[in-house]
Amino acid sequence: MDQLLQLAFNGLVSGTIIAIGAVGASLVWGVLRIGNFAHGDYMALGAFTAYLANVVFGLPMAVATVAAIAATALFAVVADQILLRPMRGKGLTSIFIVTVGLGFVLRSFLFLTFGSAVRTFSVDQSEVMVIGPLRASPGQVITIVVTSVAIALLAWVLQSTSIGRSMRAMSENPDLAAVTGVNTDRVSRITWLLAGGLAGLAGVCLGLVQGTFDANMGAYILFLIFTAIVLGGIGSAYGALVGGLVLGVSMEVATWSGFGGGVDPRYKLVMAFGALILLLLVRPQGVFGKARLL
Repeated sequence: MDQLLQLAFNGLVSGTIIAIGAVGASLVWGVLRIGNFAHGDYMALGAFTAYLANVVFGLPMAVATVAAIAATALFAVVADQILLRPMRGKGLTSIFIVTVGLGFVLRSFLFLTFGSAVRTFSVDQSEVMVIGPLRASPGQVITIVVTSVAIALLAWVLQSTSIGRSMRAMSENPDLAAVTGVNTDRVSRITWLLAGGLAGLAGVCLGLVQGTFDANMGAYILFLIFTAIVLGGIGSAYGALVGGLVLGVSMEVATWSGFGGGVDPRYKLVMAFGALILLLLVRPQGVFGKARLL
């Protein structure tokens, strides 16, 4: 039973990272109808920005995380203004190709700037915190605390602020929202700020939990992010959150030896995609159903 609890905790940590990344990408689709296939590389940008601040300049990890969030949010807005905004109205395929190309360019930039060697933050990962039957690394504890705060703040923004109401209005009907006085350009910028900031935070947390990371980290996590989005219901921020948590926990718990010896950890991704295929066969719209729900 202790092993099962440990696996569930590890899955919860992984799930929160996937969820934070998935919520940002889901916001962009729900509000702006843009599938950003560079989102994983935004996470990598956040991780390397934090590395630059924490390791190269010797700043505390908390300061480095704030720098990563700010830099990734700013990059997301600038990329939208320069590359994606001019493509609106030219079809989803064109935007898809642009975001895929942006991801490759950003990944290549990180390789050219930081090299192909794995990097790590200045955090002692050998320390182990014992909480009852659970054993947690500093990176795992930081991730749980920070992502919980981020999720609570995001829920407050979406439900209790005027910008959140404007985002929900645009997700339902952008033309009607514009007619009723919603500043769609402002909402678009704020959506990208939120999505970019969440991607930066998720990238830092992923680097902390893994211990090491490189410029390819975004390509790996991107598939899990979009799996979580589809599981929860495309365009649903809360669905993406639930989808990420369920995905992370189920992949880890599936390796429990109590399940007939457990699944080989190498096949955790196979389990994730298998669950996705089954859900799509039974409920193609995802758990939360409405593709335009925030």
